[in-house]
Amino acid sequence: MKLSKKNLQERSNQIYDVVIVGGGAGGLSAGIYLQRYRLSSLIVDKGKARSFWMQELHNYLGLPPDTPGKVLLQQGQKHYLSLDGDFLNGYVETVEDFGEAFAVKVKIGRQNSIYQVFRSKYLIVASGIIDNLPPLEDMENVFEYAGYNLHVCMVCDGYEMVDKQCGLFAGSETSITEMIFNLSWFTPYITVFTHGLFEVSQETKNQLREHGYRLVETPIKSFSGQNHQMTGVELIDGSTIQLETGLISMGSKYHNAYLQGINLDYQGNNLITDKMGRTSHPKIFAIGDLKVGLNQVVVAAGDGALAATQIWRDIRRATEPRRWTENLTVAV
Repeated sequence: MKLSKKNLQERSNQIYDVVIVGGGAGGLSAGIYLQRYRLSSLIVDKGKARSFWMQELHNYLGLPPDTPGKVLLQQGQKHYLSLDGDFLNGYVETVEDFGEAFAVKVKIGRQNSIYQVFRSKYLIVASGIIDNLPPLEDMENVFEYAGYNLHVCMVCDGYEMVDKQCGLFAGSETSITEMIFNLSWFTPYITVFTHGLFEVSQETKNQLREHGYRLVETPIKSFSGQNHQMTGVELIDGSTIQLETGLISMGSKYHNAYLQGINLDYQGNNLITDKMGRTSHPKIFAIGDLKVGLNQVVVAAGDGALAATQIWRDIRRATEPRRWTENLTVAV
């Protein structure tokens, strides 16, 4: 059921088997599997799934390569609701662990907001990340090209940059050293832009120079192009640099603040899990971009299936087998 301010009270006393934080590909996949396992689930979605902004999914098995990410999510939500799962647009503010159940506090509505606490036996965190973009005075200029030929994922889109003039937009010196030689697998025609955000050491400058890569430390004024195809950048000094594609590597914001009150194991900003997605807390599972692993839509969907299956196994093992009572012989 699609929940809203009007019908929240219908679920006020329910203890869900699972609350899923995030309605992206991973969260929807988990919800679909949970409902098919005859468990009760609620997906709370803030409406900012990373895959929603993907203009075309070029690497999802079985889908036409021009399928927008939002179409995948719309179809996934429709499937989930057809299986009687509960779905709520809202923002999870806190999660408290009371042993027998989690208390999940949700803010509903950006204006005239109300708050509701939902309870569940298990928690799946699938709230993902959002990529940091080059901070320009006119951010609409960035959104004009981001997700088209201005990419945020080399694993997803590296093959689209093959032998093209590519701008690497870095957020730190570490992001340069971590990304530059991987990117060179696809194209050697690389110009690194720092946007004036940080200093580059002489050692890194020497490495770039040795491989013929250009370094531009002057801040960017705007991107150039038309019809969502970026063709270069204009710098604040008035000069221009022609490009055919770009890769943004400026870090990401992790949507996991609601977990601050719970002691979990991390590797950097990513949650450490086992092969089924279970974190260091036995009843909290992490899937998709929040966990250690590849940031791929197809991987997130697989993560959701694994986490849901393991939760079903946990609950099944703790539950007595159902009896075919009509077939039982009554002892005399």
